[in-house]
Amino acid sequence: MDDAARAAAEKQLPPGKKSEILKYVEHSVMPRHTARILIALGGLCGFLVAVAISFALRFVTQEAFERFFPALVSVLLAMATGWFLAWYVVQNFGVKDPTLQIYIQATLVIVFFFIGVNLGLTRASSWENLVRAVSRKNYEGRYPKLLDTSVIIDGRIADIAKAGFLEGAVIVPRFVLRELQSIADSNDGLRRARGRRGLDVLKQLQAPDSGVTVEVVEDDPEHVNTVDGKLIAFAKDIGAKVVTNDQNLLKVAQIDGVAVMNIHDLANALKTVVLPDEQMHVRIVREGKEPMQGVGFLDDGTMVVVDGGRDHIGSNVVATVTSVLQTSNGKMIFTRFQSADPQSRSEGMRSSA
Repeated sequence: MDDAARAAAEKQLPPGKKSEILKYVEHSVMPRHTARILIALGGLCGFLVAVAISFALRFVTQEAFERFFPALVSVLLAMATGWFLAWYVVQNFGVKDPTLQIYIQATLVIVFFFIGVNLGLTRASSWENLVRAVSRKNYEGRYPKLLDTSVIIDGRIADIAKAGFLEGAVIVPRFVLRELQSIADSNDGLRRARGRRGLDVLKQLQAPDSGVTVEVVEDDPEHVNTVDGKLIAFAKDIGAKVVTNDQNLLKVAQIDGVAVMNIHDLANALKTVVLPDEQMHVRIVREGKEPMQGVGFLDDGTMVVVDGGRDHIGSNVVATVTSVLQTSNGKMIFTRFQSADPQSRSEGMRSSA
């Protein structure tokens, strides 16, 4: 306390109270250098805490952060509620004792702190549902499609998208991408090749000229263990259709009321339509199961069984359609050998000459 302030204070105080009150004021007023030191220490502590949090977040996974964040928000909201309630009690119920005020505030803040921790950890699913409800609004009107691992590995989805037959948001959940990565890292050569093919197809879908926009989302329903179950749960949350080639996933999704797009069904619908007694050209590539049968394939992969075509393996023939068999794996066309293809015969004569 400087001299000017001391003199001004002495003039305003009663004579008998000057020394007692001035002594109290001198001891209660914090020196300026002490205040500056405390401010500097507070700033330094805040800086160190910020650096420590930033450093720690580099080692925290996305899933751990998603679990920690709801708990943190719950604790902060609960503590703020407890502090406000304590302030309301002190102000409106005539609590004058400072020690009792501190006890009330500390008790309510601690109680609400534990309430916040409990809500944040045990009611995490409620937070997830809230986040999903918000994210679902982002997909409204965009006809979202969820890609399964099988349809990505199949590869035809890229051609379908490029042709413009796949509209709306195309979504690849992170758990599907992880499964695809695990297949690509498999020790089995065939599985490894399939996984790498799937990653290449996904890269094609992300290209600017793919015809669609692919979004990789972090949503991961934790209450479901299997990838198929997670896919169905996530599809129900955002109102999406599942695009798959997996027959088992298709059946389970239909039972759960989730719309499914099956690439096999689309391929079968686009295959060549033939009628009995119609003639067709086909190349015999191998013999069939029955005597004198030959087997060929159309450009779309449809198997054609030619009765009497065994002697014409390696040649193009003209065959007459007798029947068409539709199976779960596709379509089979049964035909009867009619004659050798004149075009293939002329080509054979030119080659022999």
